[in-house]
Amino acid sequence: MSTPNPAPERIETQLRRRPEELLKRLIDFDPRRLPVISLYLDGCVDENGKHDFGPFVRKELTGRARTYRAESAERASFDEDFRRIEGFLENEVRPSAQGIAIFACAGANDFFEVGEFDAPFNRHQLFVSDRPHLYPLARLIDQYRRYAVVLADTNRAKILVFATGATSERKDVQNVKTKQSRAGGWTQSRYQRHMENYHLHHAKEVIQILDRTVREEDINNVILAGDEATIIPILREQMSKELAKKVIDTLSLPIDTPDHELFEESLRAFRRHDTLSDLQKVERLMNEYRADDLAVAGVSETLVALSNGQVEEMLITASANDLKYDEAEAKKVLQAYGADGSQQTFGNRGIADELVRRAAETSSARITFIEDASLLEPIGGVGAFIRYRISEDRAAPFQQTDAVAKCEALTEA
Repeated sequence: MSTPNPAPERIETQLRRRPEELLKRLIDFDPRRLPVISLYLDGCVDENGKHDFGPFVRKELTGRARTYRAESAERASFDEDFRRIEGFLENEVRPSAQGIAIFACAGANDFFEVGEFDAPFNRHQLFVSDRPHLYPLARLIDQYRRYAVVLADTNRAKILVFATGATSERKDVQNVKTKQSRAGGWTQSRYQRHMENYHLHHAKEVIQILDRTVREEDINNVILAGDEATIIPILREQMSKELAKKVIDTLSLPIDTPDHELFEESLRAFRRHDTLSDLQKVERLMNEYRADDLAVAGVSETLVALSNGQVEEMLITASANDLKYDEAEAKKVLQAYGADGSQQTFGNRGIADELVRRAAETSSARITFIEDASLLEPIGGVGAFIRYRISEDRAAPFQQTDAVAKCEALTEA
């Protein structure tokens, strides 16, 4: 996978096109009888600096178009989407985009959504269904979660928020530059205290800005960078316990480190933390599940918990193909909780999308993709931490029968 570079000039556009916002719009899309195209493209370029996805798009869309009857409403909608997609890719796509996602259904009020990201999808993929395919987008969001980096010395600092491979926010701090005094004795001690006060004031200002940024942006991970013998200890001293818990790593880097290098170094640190975090989370999930405590495991149990709004965080394998489940049981759960019963809801891709959709829509749960498929293999590739347990009689949609109604009437009497 190529390493995306931050593009400061694209900050405003990125904020308008956050993948989280795109995912929400896609979740709100109602299933249609007409074909809905979901196209994910890796933005790699050839030796001439050109995107290489043209042949893939034309070949795959042409092949799928042939599966619809020539004069049908489905074919008319698909052909119009084909035209719009080609037009966008030829004339409007940002040359530096590393990941492109397009969702289209002309027959659904000209539905056409595009996401251009400074982070890549791992390969070109085309899906045609009755609704947008969410899984690759949800995985990109998890892979490139927002995190903050503070690069500081004793009088300067910059606070950067990286999101989906780009710089989404930047704040610079400049304070008085101090010089080392050559005087000795009492004068030297007083000057040293004076200099330390400047450094302390600077550190307090940096941490105040960082704390405000973290709260406003709902950031859970912070990386400190700078001289680990001087400024980083001072920064740590000014942190609240809550903010200090968010620090996942420190990097020894000079203050003049370019933004793109700072991104590359911090992303490596973020990925190291993520790998360790995955192991710890899966271990905790297994322990909670074994103890029959606040965790569920497997596709069907997770779907039930998501549908009931119980889930705090869902852990799911990074590849939908690695999900293992009893199809009849999963179908029963989905139908009980209001799935439309369409055949396209089922199968690994449909089930994966349903898990993502219900996590975001019904449970407001965080979704964590586990890159090592073997970690979740014993439980079918998915599990979840839940906020609370509910009684069995409330664990599924409750349909009143005459007998139940009579019992309630007798109870009230």
